[in-house]
Amino acid sequence: MSELPPTRWALGGEAHLGYGRRFADLVARGEDVDGEARLADALVPRGARVLDAGAGMGRVTAALRARGHGVTGIEPDRSLVEQAELTYPGIGLLPLDILEVTPEAVGARGGPTEFDLVVAVGNVFILLAEGTERRALARLRGVLAPGGRLLVGFHLVGGPAGGRAYPPEEFALDVEAAGLRVDLRVGGYDLRPPDAEYAVWLLSDPSSRP
Repeated sequence: MSELPPTRWALGGEAHLGYGRRFADLVARGEDVDGEARLADALVPRGARVLDAGAGMGRVTAALRARGHGVTGIEPDRSLVEQAELTYPGIGLLPLDILEVTPEAVGARGGPTEFDLVVAVGNVFILLAEGTERRALARLRGVLAPGGRLLVGFHLVGGPAGGRAYPPEEFALDVEAAGLRVDLRVGGYDLRPPDAEYAVWLLSDPSSRP
C-alpha cells in the first residue's frame, strides 16, 4: 500500500498528549469508562467477533473481552499501543490504520477475517485523515461478516482538538456512498434521542445477509 495520509489525530501532535494517560488514570480510579462497550455488548451474542477500530488505549477492547467476546483491537498510534499494554497487560493491539484494514491484513496478524461487529467510537471518524471517510467506511464494510454491523460515535460539536466538523447529513451521504445503510441514529450510548452534541450510529450492509 502507498504511504498513508496523516490523520487529524497525528497532525494534532502535542494537543493530544495525555489522552492515554488520562484514561489510564480513570481506569485505575475505577471510573466508569465502559459506556460504548455496554451498547456494543448488547448488539451481539456472547462470543462474538468484534473489531475495535481506532482502539486508542484499549478500554473498549478490554471491556468487551471481559464480557466474553473475541475482540481484535487496532490502533496506528504507537504511543497509545504502548499505553494500552501498560494499562491492560497482554491486550495486544495491532498497529494498523483503518485504511489498512482488509481480511488478509487482519488475518495475517492472527485475527479473524470477518467480524460480527465493528466499533469505531470515541471520535475516530472525526480524526481520520482529511478526505478519507468514505474509504474508511468501505474498509470496515469489507470485514463485516454476513449480517454484521458497524457502531460509530463522534462529537458533532465540542470534539477533540484537530477534529473535523462532521454534520449528520454529510455522514449519512458518506455511509450510502460506501455501500452501507443507517439503521439507527441516537444521541449517546445510552440510546437517548438524537441531539446536536453527539451522534451514535448503527450501520449495516444492505447487500449482506446472515
